Amino acid sequence: MPPTLAPTPTTTPHRTAFAEGLTRLRTAATTEPGRLRIIGAVLAALVLAFGAVTAWQMTDRSAAADDVLHKSQPLSSAAADIYRSLADANTAASSGFLAGGQETKDSRDRYERDIRTAAAGLITAANSSDAGTPAADTIARLNRLLPEYKGLVERARTYNRQGFPVGGAYLRYANEKMQKDMLPAAEDLYKKENQRLAADYADARPYPWPAIALGVAALAALAWAQHRHYRRTHRVLNQGLVAATAATTVVLLWLVVGHSLARASLSDSYDHGVRSLNVLHDARIASLKARGNENLTLVARGAETVKVGGRTYDAYDYDFGKDMDLLGRTLTQARGLADDAGGEQPVTEAVGNMTEWKKRHATARTADEDGFYEQALDKVIGAPGSAGAKGATGECFDSVDANLAKALTHEQGEFQRAAGDGLDAMSGLPVGAAVLALLGAAGALLGIGRRLSEYR
Repeated sequence: MPPTLAPTPTTTPHRTAFAEGLTRLRTAATTEPGRLRIIGAVLAALVLAFGAVTAWQMTDRSAAADDVLHKSQPLSSAAADIYRSLADANTAASSGFLAGGQETKDSRDRYERDIRTAAAGLITAANSSDAGTPAADTIARLNRLLPEYKGLVERARTYNRQGFPVGGAYLRYANEKMQKDMLPAAEDLYKKENQRLAADYADARPYPWPAIALGVAALAALAWAQHRHYRRTHRVLNQGLVAATAATTVVLLWLVVGHSLARASLSDSYDHGVRSLNVLHDARIASLKARGNENLTLVARGAETVKVGGRTYDAYDYDFGKDMDLLGRTLTQARGLADDAGGEQPVTEAVGNMTEWKKRHATARTADEDGFYEQALDKVIGAPGSAGAKGATGECFDSVDANLAKALTHEQGEFQRAAGDGLDAMSGLPVGAAVLALLGAAGALLGIGRRLSEYR
């Protein structure tokens, strides 16, 4: 007989750990204790996930709100101050030039103070900007141009004191460098800082929808678990699940109410703070440019002309008109944005100063065009020996500038108050959410554990 062959042993295929886990999970789900363990794990995971996502999202929003209050908005204002200081230095330089050998100490000090303020602002901006960014490149460019401008102004002053007409050419060249190179660069820096501020607002204000959705899901799961517990045991309350529900409810309400209040305050800080500040900065810059062009009209004495619509105008006087039109529009906007008397009153006074400025300027231009240059000069910078610029257009400009500075101080305070309220509304929420979520998860596990103990 042929030899019988031994049966081939059957080999059981190797199962993965994942497959084993699924088998055990299915087996556990067939018993009540196993189902309770699964329910407890899901509840704890949902509550912990809710707390973690809440802490993460609110940490990001709190950081963005803090940047709005302490970093991006102050840097935006600092960039505007750089622009204002440069424009005001240019105005002071032209006013001093017109006074010639009778340049006052106040005029000289104002120029030097503006230059120092601009230089200090550039240092602050450089320390707050990242190397290699467009903002850093703009700051470096301004740092190169500033000493060049100062050199041109000093040459203009030197030749002017000696009575050489070439002094006027140097001042016009300095003004050209300021108007075509430095002020556009400063304006670009201001726009970049405003973009950073807008980005911080965009990060701070959106609702934390993922956290809210997880909170609702966790509450729904806890409600279902308690309803299941009641149906199976006819017991109304499970202390652990009730504690978990209470903790989750507190976090969800804190999240929704706290962020809603923060969002409302941040929106208020933008609508009644940042927008007003931006318009007021634009108005102040327009007034400074107008004053500079008014002075240069007398410095150039018709050397620079422009043709518009077939007519020839003095280039600086034409630009003065455009600057004053812009000043009028921005003052109207600023008055519309002001939401209280403290913000509206200085703007209204600035409008009155601007109106008087236009009248005095028209009188000065008439005198200049009729050949009475000295009279025109007196009507722009004030008569020699008079107290300041009494009765001159310079007095109106100083009043416009002072009122705009007052309005800016008021609106800056309004911004800080509202933005501070927004930041305070989110204070403690990330840490509080994490702690309460841990307590809620522990409560859910203890509540389920108490039911499990009944099966032992």
